[in-house]
Amino acid sequence: MSLTTATPVAPITTTSVATTSGTGEVDNRATYVSFGLAYVLGHGAAALSGGGAPLLDLPGWLPMTLLGIGLAAGTVNATVAAARAQREATGPDILSGKMLGASWVVAFAALFLAITGLTNSLDMPELQSVLWPTGSGLVVGLLYLAEGAVRRNKLHYTLGAWLALTSTAALFLGTPGLYWVLTLAGGGAYALAAVLEDRRLTARAALEAGRR
Repeated sequence: MSLTTATPVAPITTTSVATTSGTGEVDNRATYVSFGLAYVLGHGAAALSGGGAPLLDLPGWLPMTLLGIGLAAGTVNATVAAARAQREATGPDILSGKMLGASWVVAFAALFLAITGLTNSLDMPELQSVLWPTGSGLVVGLLYLAEGAVRRNKLHYTLGAWLALTSTAALFLGTPGLYWVLTLAGGGAYALAAVLEDRRLTARAALEAGRR
């Protein structure tokens, strides 16, 4: 069963995904969990219901709906957290945050134009069901690389590298194989990142407390 083609919700403000912790660090846990669930439920449903011999007979609209709900939840968490972080930022940090946030809009607009133009020129609209999941993973991964470098957050940077590489490597597989890669490699990476983010913030808080 093929997926209904739809433009996924772009996590536009993941840049400043952020509740600020007591140490002033950006706390990405809620957003990691939200996007992880979006990967597991959305891409997982596509993996189970896709291919010539689907494991489950699911409605074609369900995987994209689950993915959209998860991404929307992550975007809400990111937006609320970004507002909190901006209140505590200084001039240069405010500018960096705004520019990184704008990068999400530009990147997904460019991805939309690339996928739409390519599928139209080749007259193969069915490619969108493959290019959107993998292309979104690539864009998110590259933006995480930039954010991690700016914020000097190695965990965020590493997650971005993993998402970019695994999302594009998934293109070597047909459906439903690529959805399994996105579910396990992407969703699993977000789950691990949420755990490591908790440890990172705890260690940071302990370090800051020791300095006082």
